[in-house]
Amino acid sequence: MEKKRIVVIGNGMVGHRFIEELCDKNVEGTFEITTFSEEPRLAYDRVQLSSFFNGNTAADLMLTSEEVYDEKGVHYFLNEKVTAIRAENRCVVTDKGREVFYDKLVIATGSYPFVPPIDGNDQPHCHVYRTIEDLEAIAASGKQSQSGVVIGGGLLGLEAANALKCMGVDTHVVEFAPRLMLFSWMRAAATC
Repeated sequence: MEKKRIVVIGNGMVGHRFIEELCDKNVEGTFEITTFSEEPRLAYDRVQLSSFFNGNTAADLMLTSEEVYDEKGVHYFLNEKVTAIRAENRCVVTDKGREVFYDKLVIATGSYPFVPPIDGNDQPHCHVYRTIEDLEAIAASGKQSQSGVVIGGGLLGLEAANALKCMGVDTHVVEFAPRLMLFSWMRAAATC
């Protein structure tokens, strides 16, 4: 019997959870699973990103490993972004020119941070708060900065503000809504 080729674009928390479920159902080896991560690592716990500033490492946040995927027969490509889907011949194409054919395609790419279209948003010390690499850049900037501004008073904005505060940076939050996400602020304020 020919294996069903399943391609998962995105290896974040949702894409990884889908792959785990699929592997649990793949005891007879009827699926060939391939996933793409545009990041340099496999899935990690984004919900706990702020713990990175309290001493956790990227390894502490990992949800899986290359060894686990190898053991389960999951094909994975790191630092590789799917740039085209050719639905007519059931194929995805990556920024490295790789073509992978599929029978079923799952798109689990998550979200991207909104960066306001304002002058200066591309400066060296302007960062988003989404990936481990973003946090590494924020930490590096924090070592050179005395003050910081976070745009957005939602969950991630307040987590970012707390990270700056914990680094000893004078921190300001700018929020469009009439109030901050209070529960997040109380939680974040308690972690320094």
